[in-house]
Amino acid sequence: MSRVAAAVAAAFLFAACATDNAFLRGKAMIEQGRYEEGLQQIEQAARTDPENPEYRAYYVRTRESYVSTLLAEAEKQHLAGRVDEAAPFYQRVLALDTRNERALAGLATIDADRRHRQATGEAQKLADDGKLNEAEAKVRAVLAENPAQREAKALARTIDERRLKDAPPPAVLKSALDKPVTLEFREAPLKSVFEVLSRTSGINIVFDREVRADLRATIYVRDTRIEDVLRFLLVTNQLQQKVMNSNTILVYPNAPAKVRDYQDLVVKSFYLGNADVKAAANLVRTVLRTRDLFFDERLGLLVMRDTAETVRLAEKLLAAQDLADPEVMLEVEVLEVTRTRLQELGARFPSVLAYSLVGAAGVAGQLTLAEWLARSAGLVRLTVSDPFFVLNLKQQNGDLNLLANPRIRVRNRDKAKIHVGDKVPVITTTVAANVGISESVAYLDVGLRLDVEPSVHLNDDIAIKIGLEVSSITQEIRSTNGTLVYRIGTRNAATTLRLKNGETQVLAGLIQKEDRNTHDKVPGLGELPTIGRLFSSNRDQTTKTEVLLLITPYVMRNVERPPAPMLEFAGGTEGATGAAPVALPAVVQQPVTPAAKPAAPGPGPQPTPPATPPQPTFPGTPQPFKPAPVPSATPQ
Repeated sequence: MSRVAAAVAAAFLFAACATDNAFLRGKAMIEQGRYEEGLQQIEQAARTDPENPEYRAYYVRTRESYVSTLLAEAEKQHLAGRVDEAAPFYQRVLALDTRNERALAGLATIDADRRHRQATGEAQKLADDGKLNEAEAKVRAVLAENPAQREAKALARTIDERRLKDAPPPAVLKSALDKPVTLEFREAPLKSVFEVLSRTSGINIVFDREVRADLRATIYVRDTRIEDVLRFLLVTNQLQQKVMNSNTILVYPNAPAKVRDYQDLVVKSFYLGNADVKAAANLVRTVLRTRDLFFDERLGLLVMRDTAETVRLAEKLLAAQDLADPEVMLEVEVLEVTRTRLQELGARFPSVLAYSLVGAAGVAGQLTLAEWLARSAGLVRLTVSDPFFVLNLKQQNGDLNLLANPRIRVRNRDKAKIHVGDKVPVITTTVAANVGISESVAYLDVGLRLDVEPSVHLNDDIAIKIGLEVSSITQEIRSTNGTLVYRIGTRNAATTLRLKNGETQVLAGLIQKEDRNTHDKVPGLGELPTIGRLFSSNRDQTTKTEVLLLITPYVMRNVERPPAPMLEFAGGTEGATGAAPVALPAVVQQPVTPAAKPAAPGPGPQPTPPATPPQPTFPGTPQPFKPAPVPSATPQ
């Protein structure tokens, strides 16, 4: 029986040793960064010895800490859009804790993201093939599940823009208006002239009922496009036209009421990324005289409602204004060079020799009668400074360079400040009636202070306003009530520079030089010609400080000027913004080819010259004007 008990005890001891070894191995692995392997060893030790609370507590604590680290890294990768890198972290969490809700939700979200990306890719292919309706259906399905999906939102916006571009353009008249025509009318009824143009070009002309029937027109043009003739007739008779379709126009009086009834308006929203929306609104309102205008400074949104021509002009104006501000990288190097020279030579004797009388109870200057009667040498005290004699043999040379080399990026015409130094507290004491004494603390900047304001020119030159201040504490002064104040020494420089891109400018000359000579002599003996040096001490100190500023600007981004068509374009007339200019296109003169000489007539029958083709006439059209002012029309 004893042998069985001994065997059981030995087995139990062996198992305990094995458990301890597993726990120690697991801790060592965790310290080496092998968390998964270490946690497996510790979990095995906890299962082998479930009665040991240390194993279980260490396992749970370490696992929770490691799981939190993995989840944080997984969510970081997921937020950055790297779902393939985030999934392994979630899987490692589930390997340690199969019921972790955050890991399960994260994997589910990753699966959804992958499905959404696949669906968005398919929608992109459909959009590239021109199947916008099918592509939009897939995109809307993705956005219904995840409204924040970036690729789907971008594709939906692209589809909307393509539909807007593919929308049928406004009705334009057919190219028959380019046909040249010759007209000669004098005080003819305006509607008769329009009738001739209609028959010549094949364009239907519909008149508003308020177009006056007694309007008459006089026009003499040769080889002029029908479109130009039509526009001149409308302008000179205060009429407007609206294109209804490719071969029909509506003519109505150019009156405010009629313009409001017939003129089509467009609502356009502009999102400005760089320009100030309030300044942009003032620009559009001033130049284009648009009344229906709204802007939102928070979103940088500008909304206008006007004719299509005016909206096109606003697009050009805002494109020329909504430009990114230039930015400059300023590399500043500040060097403070301090040179100190100190020399002390000579003997220094005590400057004070005191003779005092010790009186009653040790009170100086008081004697009792008994002390006077029993006076002794103990009543007299002789005091000199300690040490009694000092021989100064000192020479010190010091060079100090304080360097600050900051780099700062600043936007055009914005101020940048650089401060390298300390904030010194200054205590202010205030005494008020019925309140008492109160103290407040203010902080004073001491050190290097640099203020710069760059202005970038279009040729990459940079004008910089510079303000430099170098300050230091020269003396501490304590007031009568115990308040500590400071004496500040400052050196300032302010200037304006204009440098090229990458050019370095040096600002120097802020020099402070201080010479101090101190002579300590024994009265009388120190004034002797030669031997007097033995009874004197000389201290000569020279301090020279110079501040150098080196500044180098680099243009990181400059204004990209728009092309010439965006800077100068036709703006219509004073009465109609954006209207076509009232002008005729330049006539290109065709070179005249000299006619060949006719050959001499030979024998035989001669060819008959071709007859002149008859000019077309229109029913109801007066005959050409000869002796009397009768209007006529001759199309070419």
